[in-house]
Amino acid sequence: MKKLLTILLSLVFFLASAQEPIPLYGKVKPNSKGQKLSDSITNERVYQVGEPRIIPFLVSKEENSGSSVLIIPGGGYARLAYIISGTQLAKWFNTIGINAFVLIHRLPHSPDLINRSLAPLQDAQRAIRLIRAKAADWHLDPDRVGVMGSSAGGHLAASLASIEQPVQSLRDSIDQLSSKPNFSILVSPVITMEGDFAHRGSVENLLGTVDDPSKKELFSIQKQVTGTTPPTFLVHAQNDKTVSVQNSLLYYQALQAHHIPATLHIFPQGGHAIALVNNPGSTAIWPEICVAWLQEIQMIKP
Repeated sequence: MKKLLTILLSLVFFLASAQEPIPLYGKVKPNSKGQKLSDSITNERVYQVGEPRIIPFLVSKEENSGSSVLIIPGGGYARLAYIISGTQLAKWFNTIGINAFVLIHRLPHSPDLINRSLAPLQDAQRAIRLIRAKAADWHLDPDRVGVMGSSAGGHLAASLASIEQPVQSLRDSIDQLSSKPNFSILVSPVITMEGDFAHRGSVENLLGTVDDPSKKELFSIQKQVTGTTPPTFLVHAQNDKTVSVQNSLLYYQALQAHHIPATLHIFPQGGHAIALVNNPGSTAIWPEICVAWLQEIQMIKP
C-alpha cells in the first residue's frame, strides 16, 4: 500500500501545470523603499524576491470542488523551497479537486523593506484577499479558501490564521476583503519565537538579531489564537531535530483552549523532512489522513 501511494503521488508531479504568476501588487508595494530587485534562485530555492506573487494551479471545470488553498513554502525565512514545499503540494491538491496558489513572498532580509518582520505577513494577507477578489473568475468559493505551510512557511500560515490585526496599508478594493483563511494545514511548523523551543534561525531571520520581547510575543503564534482562528490540521515528527515537536503541541493546546476544531498527528519518524513522498514508516499515510480531514470539514466531498 505504501509503495502504491508513493507511485501515485510521484505521478502527480507530471499531471498538473502552473498558470502565469500573478503579482500581488501594482506599482506600489506596502513597506517598500522603492528599490528594483530581481529574483535570485539557486538549487530550487528563492533567496531574493523581485516581485511578490502567487502562482496559480487551477483545477479543471469537471474536477473543481470550489475550494482553494494558499501554499507557503518553508525555508527559515531566509529562502523559499518553492518546489518541495510549494509546487509539488499544489499539484497534489489539484488531484483532490482543490485549486492551489503558491506564494512567493518577500523575505525579511530584502534591502527594499522598511520593516523586515511585517513583509511576509503583508504579502500573505494580500494573497488571500487577491484569491477572494478573483474567486468568480476562477470559479472558487470565497468562503472555502485555506492556507498550508511547512516549517517557517507553517509559521507564516499560522500567523495568517491567528493574528487578528491587518498589516496592509494600500487600502484599495482588494484590501477591503477578509484575509482570514477558512482552514489551515501546518506541516512541521515553527510556532513560537520564545524560549527553548524556538527555531533560532527563523527568529533571527524574521525579527533580526536585536532582542525585542514585544515582537517575539506577537510572532509567538500560540499566544495569538482567538475564537476566529480556523480549523487546523497539524503534522509533526517526534524526532524533528530542527523544529521541536513542542511547537505543534503549543499551538494545539492554544487551539483547544479557544475551542477551535483541530487535529494533531505526531509520527515517530520523519525528522524535519516530512513531504508528500518518501516518508518513513507510518508517516507515509499523512496525506491520506489530510484528505479525510478535508472531507470532514466539508472542503471536498468524500
